[in-house]
Amino acid sequence: MKAVAAGTASLAPFFDESSGLGRDADVRSRPAHGRLQQGDTPGLYGGTRQDTVCDAERLKRYLTESRNDRKARAWARALDLRTAEIPAYLDRLTPVLLRHDTLVRNHDYKKGKAVPFNALLQAGIAILVDERGLPAVKCSCGNPLRPFEGDKSRISVTFDDGNEKWTGYDRSEVVVVRPASRELERIALVDVEDPGRGVERPVGTSGEEDSAFGTRERRAVPKLTGTTFGEASRRLAGRGLAVAHDGEELPPDGARVTASDPAAGAELRFGAYVTLSVAEDTDGGSSGGGTTPPGSGPSRATEDPRSPSAPSSPPPSSSGPTGSGRPGSPSGAPGPTSPPPGATPPPPPSTATESTPPPKDSPTPPPTSPGAPGTGSPPPGSAEPPPRTTVSSPPPADPVTSTAPPQVTGTPASSPPAGTGESGATGASTESAPAERPRRTRE
Repeated sequence: MKAVAAGTASLAPFFDESSGLGRDADVRSRPAHGRLQQGDTPGLYGGTRQDTVCDAERLKRYLTESRNDRKARAWARALDLRTAEIPAYLDRLTPVLLRHDTLVRNHDYKKGKAVPFNALLQAGIAILVDERGLPAVKCSCGNPLRPFEGDKSRISVTFDDGNEKWTGYDRSEVVVVRPASRELERIALVDVEDPGRGVERPVGTSGEEDSAFGTRERRAVPKLTGTTFGEASRRLAGRGLAVAHDGEELPPDGARVTASDPAAGAELRFGAYVTLSVAEDTDGGSSGGGTTPPGSGPSRATEDPRSPSAPSSPPPSSSGPTGSGRPGSPSGAPGPTSPPPGATPPPPPSTATESTPPPKDSPTPPPTSPGAPGTGSPPPGSAEPPPRTTVSSPPPADPVTSTAPPQVTGTPASSPPAGTGESGATGASTESAPAERPRRTRE
């Protein structure tokens, strides 16, 4: 793992770092709750009052000039793009500053190829992030970035080539960014020069359309018990609060939330963490690391001590891909299997205790004829249908404003019952998706 310090030039960059593509800032890394952070986490990234920290338009010109065609092909290949897609891709990226020392998959440019390597980027480095909040480009040199996929707990950082260990470096505070479950429309940043000032930046803009808000204003934790982890994450982000989970991996979006800490109604500052406890998915196909097994109860204080560890009513159904890097809940799971033709259906459920099978040497009872009413056992090879399970579908894929700071009131917010959206209607949220904002071409 190679350390990359803010303001230090790379030895093999895609473009000269003195060409004005971007400039880093002096930012002290901040601790985060857990190493995994979702791309829509409020305050994950920082902003500045300066006009821009990244010149994406200049990078676009460099990558589309004929003399840089070889670099453009290598650059696009590192991001799984075609060279013709580079301009539109850059138009969708948003410049931000890292507020945490962050692990990424960086790329050098050597002998006409993009050479990947794991890197630790220091807080204060200017990057471009994509529509799900993932680091995509290191601004000062134009190097493409991909998500880090290694073992977060076993990293060994090398400080060399001018990248000396920086003040405040703490191996335990290093973070990895995972994609938001939906494409973002705005990103809520914190002004790195004035932490009391928040910056709301539309995705795909460079700061010219920023709007400010106060980060010290209190916002209420919504009621989250009974919702899915994905929906709870979006509700928190919509109120300017961050989601946390006590596990090595984030749960799948479809996992059921059994408790939040602090509980609903607590008032917190912008970017504060709310820890979610979840129940393992009962179908066994989409359980996430660190989830709570059914029946064992939540690991944190619950919002209602009478609440069960899993909801008794079926979860709301929705359609569309989650787009998340985490595994989602399976859809279209097979229903109960039918007995083979001619087999006697299984007996109805009984409250009586099942009898034990007869000993080996006992005479075998005569089989029930196929046409007779079923009072006997099904023939060998005929299995009882498995219990029906409830599948939690991923949330709709329409763009939402995941990190926009909410209007803050002085009283705690009241939330709908578990299993409903913010509007109180059962099923998918009735909040209409905003119309797609036309992409702006930077002048």
